[in-house]
Amino acid sequence: MTEQLEIRNMTRSEVDELVEWAALEGWNPGLHDAELFWATDPEAFIAADLEGEMIGGGAITSYNGEYGFMGFFIVRPEFRGQGYGDILWHARRNRLLNRLKSGASIGLDGVFEMQNYYAKGGFVFSHRNMRFRTDITKRPEESQDQYKHISPLADVSFDQLMDYDRTCFPANRSNFLKAWLSQSDALALGYLNDGKLKGYGVVRRCREGCKIGPLFADDAKVAEALYMPLSGFADGGPLFLDAPENNPAAMALVTNHGMTEVFGCARMYLGAPPVLAHERIFGVTTFELG
Repeated sequence: MTEQLEIRNMTRSEVDELVEWAALEGWNPGLHDAELFWATDPEAFIAADLEGEMIGGGAITSYNGEYGFMGFFIVRPEFRGQGYGDILWHARRNRLLNRLKSGASIGLDGVFEMQNYYAKGGFVFSHRNMRFRTDITKRPEESQDQYKHISPLADVSFDQLMDYDRTCFPANRSNFLKAWLSQSDALALGYLNDGKLKGYGVVRRCREGCKIGPLFADDAKVAEALYMPLSGFADGGPLFLDAPENNPAAMALVTNHGMTEVFGCARMYLGAPPVLAHERIFGVTTFELG
């Protein structure tokens, strides 16, 4: 490797290209991921140029400087194994550290074969987030009792939603959630009991089928009540859920619904692991932005 890499911020159109690379990697992005991710943090997207050509990229999302997340790390196949990815990854990590407040942690969901590499960069393993799949051949039958607590998330006060989300995510992400919950080709539902939010979930259409994310719930009963109508959104196609192994109730949910493990990532942190209500996390939001 003799050529010099230029590390720079991406343009909006280049994020579309990065999402296309992700699709080729089999990551199955959502139909509107590029626009939603860009709206969350336009400064997050970093490109690596070689002789004026973009050969790699990734995201370094900052949530108000309080928490960072590294995702979307891709080097084009023909440029792998030459040291370019190492330069890009370290540049991204260092740039993100500079974007965060002192003491803020950084998370990532890395493919298992890269776990040792990320550990050398200071990241410590927390748990595995596993992608599960099932095929929804018909919409689940709805019973009045089963769905009596389910409401469109738009009917829930945003302040109450934010309070709940902060128990499951390390920082305020109001800008992201406002866009994520109102995206096209998606369904966002909440579970209310006496007016109090006990959980919520979102399902969105992807290149292949649909993905649920996030799925946060007080307990297995609430998670099940949310899963059923969310899964119905995928009627006639595959459904995916990225569930954390450190929540036994989440593992029971995917088992009970006959979901099959198809992919997985190691959740790792640089800095202190955030204090979260892991028992409430039945499905992570995305592998790209946390």
